[in-house]
Amino acid sequence: MSDVPCERGIILSGTGGVWQARVEGTAGTIRDVTLRGRLKQTRGDVRKLTVGDWVVLEEDVRGGMWTVTEIQPRVSQLARREPGRKHGERIVVANVDQVLIVFAAANPEPHLRMLDRFLVIAEGNKLHARIVINKIELVGEPVARARFADYTAAGYHVHFTSVLHRLGLTELHDALAGRMSVLSGPSGVGKSSLLNAMYPGLNLRVGEISLSVNKGRHTTVGALLHPLPDAGYVADTPGLREVGLWGLPPAHLDACFPEFRRYLNGCRFGDCSHQREPECAVSAAVSAGAIAPERYQSYVKLHSELTETERLRETHGR
Repeated sequence: MSDVPCERGIILSGTGGVWQARVEGTAGTIRDVTLRGRLKQTRGDVRKLTVGDWVVLEEDVRGGMWTVTEIQPRVSQLARREPGRKHGERIVVANVDQVLIVFAAANPEPHLRMLDRFLVIAEGNKLHARIVINKIELVGEPVARARFADYTAAGYHVHFTSVLHRLGLTELHDALAGRMSVLSGPSGVGKSSLLNAMYPGLNLRVGEISLSVNKGRHTTVGALLHPLPDAGYVADTPGLREVGLWGLPPAHLDACFPEFRRYLNGCRFGDCSHQREPECAVSAAVSAGAIAPERYQSYVKLHSELTETERLRETHGR
C-alpha cells in the first residue's frame, strides 16, 4: 500500500498548466495542482481536465507539489463547439446539476429570443434549467409575471427576485443549496448582486460574474467555480451565448421546447419540422393557443440556424 498522501477535490479554475482544486472534507483548503501525464479514459481517448471535475490528488513528497492522478467519471457536462473552424467539443463545466439563466425585468430590457436560445442550450445539454427574473421592483411583480407567463406555462420554474426589496431570495437560495449550478445571462442583470445578497461572505464585486468575457474573442471559454457556504457551487461561465448550440441536430430541436413534447407523436410525419408539413400537431397547438406564438417563432428561427450550421459542417467535411 502506497504511503503517498492522496485527497479528493473539485477543480475550481485554471487552464493548461496550473489548476486550483478545493479539497473535499476540509475547511475550504484550495491547492494549486498540475496534471500528471496523460490521463486516459476507459475508451482510451484523452480526457481533458475541466472546471467542475472531481479528481484524485496526490502529493509529490519530494517537491511538495500536488498532482491530479485521476479524473473521476462525469455525471453531466455543459459543452460548446471548439472555437474557429474546428468541429470538436470543448467542455465548459463538468458535473452540472442545473442552469440558472438570469435576466432583468428591465434595465437592461429583456430579449426573450435570447432567453429562448439560453434555454435550448441547457435542454440540448440535457440539463435542468431555471429562469431568474431579477430587478422586478422596476416594473412590479404582476407585470413581470405576466411578461414571462409563457415560460411558466411551458413548465419552467421562474424565480422573481429583487435584491433591493429582498424578494424571492430565500426560494432561490434553497434552489442553489447543495447543487452544482451554472449561472448565466446577459451583463447588467444583477448576477453578482444576487449572490452577494444570498451569501454575504462571498464578497463578489458587482459585475464580477462573467467579467472575464471578451465578446470579441471566441476563444474565451474559461469558467470559474465559486464554493457556496451550504455545500453547493455556482459556476461563472463566459455566457451561454458563447457556448453555442454544439452538436444539436435540427431534428432534435423540437424536444428542447418542453411545451412541444406532448404533441410530437401526433404529427403525421415522423420527421416533421413543424413548419410546412400537413397534419402537424405542433402547428395545430400554436393555432389553438396551446403553444405561445413567440416561442414557436423562436423555434423556427433556431431551426433555420441549425439547418444552415449542419449544411456548412457537411460541406466542410467533404
